[in-house]
Formats: sequence, C-alpha cells, structure tokens
Amino acid sequence: MKRILYLTGTRADFGKLKPLISASKQAGYDVELFATGMHMLDRYGMTCHEISKAGYEYFPFINQDTDTRMEDALSNTITGLALFLREHPTDLLVVHGDRVEALAGACVGALTNTLTAHIEGGEITGTIDESIRHAVSKLAHVHFVANEAAANVLRQMGEEHVHVIGSPDIDIMLSDTLPSLSEVRERYEIPFGHYAICAYHPVTTEPVDLTVFDAIEQSGHNYVVIYPNNDPGARKIIERIDTLLGDRFRVLPSMRFEAFLTLLKHARYIIGNSSAGIREAPVYGIPTIDVGTRQEGRRAGRSIVNVRSPDEMRTAIQCPPDGVKSFLYGRGNSARQFLDALPEVWDIPRQKRWSG
Repeated sequence: MKRILYLTGTRADFGKLKPLISASKQAGYDVELFATGMHMLDRYGMTCHEISKAGYEYFPFINQDTDTRMEDALSNTITGLALFLREHPTDLLVVHGDRVEALAGACVGALTNTLTAHIEGGEITGTIDESIRHAVSKLAHVHFVANEAAANVLRQMGEEHVHVIGSPDIDIMLSDTLPSLSEVRERYEIPFGHYAICAYHPVTTEPVDLTVFDAIEQSGHNYVVIYPNNDPGARKIIERIDTLLGDRFRVLPSMRFEAFLTLLKHARYIIGNSSAGIREAPVYGIPTIDVGTRQEGRRAGRSIVNVRSPDEMRTAIQCPPDGVKSFLYGRGNSARQFLDALPEVWDIPRQKRWSG
C-alpha cells in the first residue's frame, strides 16, 4: 500500500487539497496529513479543527506564532517536517501553492529523496508568492496544474512530469455537498441577506495600503470581511479591519472552506486581492474587484476588474463588472484526473535533470 503525506498550512490550501485527500483515501492509499502554519494559530480560528471535522487525523506542528517572520517559519517547518519524515517515511509528499510551508515541504522532499508533488504550480502572480511558487516547482518531482498556461510555464522551466488536472477546489464548488446560505448565515451570525465579501491580504513587497477599507466604509453596502493571511503586514490590516463599525460589517477570522464557497456563490461581488476573486468567483459568475498588484499576471475572466486608486475602487463598487461565468482553472474533475495519473508517478527519478 502506497503512503501519501499531504502538507497543509492554511484554511485555503486544505480546502483545495481536500478532494485529492478524500479521493486517494477512498482509492486505498494510506493517507497522512501534516498540519502547520495558520492552522495552529488561535487568531485565525485554529482551523486545524476543520481537518478533524472533515474526518481526517493529522499530525499537528506549530511552526510560528502571530509575529514570526516568514524566514523563521520556513526554517521551523523544514526542521519539523524532516523529523516527522524520519519517523514516518512516505511514498509521496504533496504540497500546494506558494506559501513558505510548501517551500519547506519541497526542500525536505528534495533533500531526503522523497517523491514530491506540487499542486497548482506554474502560475504567474505578483509579490513574493510567484518566486516561492517557482522555487517549489523546481524542487518538486511531479506537477499537477490548473490549466495549459501553467503547464507551459513549467515546461519552459525545464519540468517534464506535468499533469493538467484543474484546480481541485472546483470539484467542491460544483458538487451538491455545499451547505445552504441560511445554514452559513446562521452558523456565522451574518445578519444580512445581501452582501459583498472583502478579503484583502498583505503584499509583502509593498507598503501596506489600507484604502480598500475606506472605500467599503463609504460604499453603503453590507460586507462580510475575512481576516488576511499571516504574512508580514497582516497586523496592520487586522487592526484596520477591527475599526469597521456598525451593522453593515460582519468580521470573521476564518471560515470553513465549504461555507466560504456558499457565501461567495451568493455574494454581490468580492473585493480585495484574494486569489478567490480570480480563481473561484468566476466559476459562479460573481464579479470581482481586484485591488492592487497581488494577482498581477494571473489569467482573468471578464467578470474581473483590476483597480489601483481610491477613485477606481469607488467607481467599481458602484458599478461592478458583469457576472460572467468562466472556467479557466478547471471544470470539477480534478480528483479523478489526479488518481488516474498516480500510477505514472511512482517510478519518476528522484534526481532531476534539466530538460529544456
């Protein structure tokens, strides 16, 4: 029986990995989870509990507190994961995306000759995320990407073992397992039925810009506002979020992934710089007001408008783009394609060679 270890560090990557975890477990693989990062932080809702609620056991590892620098979180994760793998060797280590936890996983995989798969590499974006994502791809042995554009980027980087499976979270988005909007509103005490979502994260290569919160305060609309990820600059954003007063704002540290999808599906629009506005919102045809440079370079559908100035934000809020559905990142069959590809990966050489 082959053993697969999934590394998860955030509420978002667990949601994306969940279809692959479930499918590989149902297919008879011995599945383990290594949970770290934001999952273990009380400020962000201790989302490791969502892993348990989903029915999975996991190994918990605290790699940081709320003030830990990215480079320290990286080194801590490398140490913790390496020690774990000495006691629990695996046949395949799966990492996702562009967080420092994924980079740590790829480093450990490469240095221990552990076959490592990278989910959703090859994408172009702003900030340090892109550099991390490409570094993970160069260390990983096999790649499962969202679309042909991402696959072509990896091939240009000299990568050989590339499989296009789409974004796994779309499997959940298009399933019939999401909670109802009334259930989500009751669970998270959301008092209004008409609302937009605000999700705004730090851009680690730029000064923190808080003007998006001025814009939503002036809009007159209702908002569900979700805390940012824990990159440098998050404290300033959280402090500004906590000043949002009145019954037009419901502030949440975190949400269960399926609940967030239901909330997104029924939103007027999403504003901020979260990848959810680029990848997930278009699947439901929900307009996106993308603020700043964080998602610069990502493939974007017609339902997305990018804004930079306060005036552009205010204009877009009053007249959001049209809600046009698009499926640039998959159509909901990622888990099946992932399982179909697994028999091909076990014999991939651990020593990578340039194939450009």
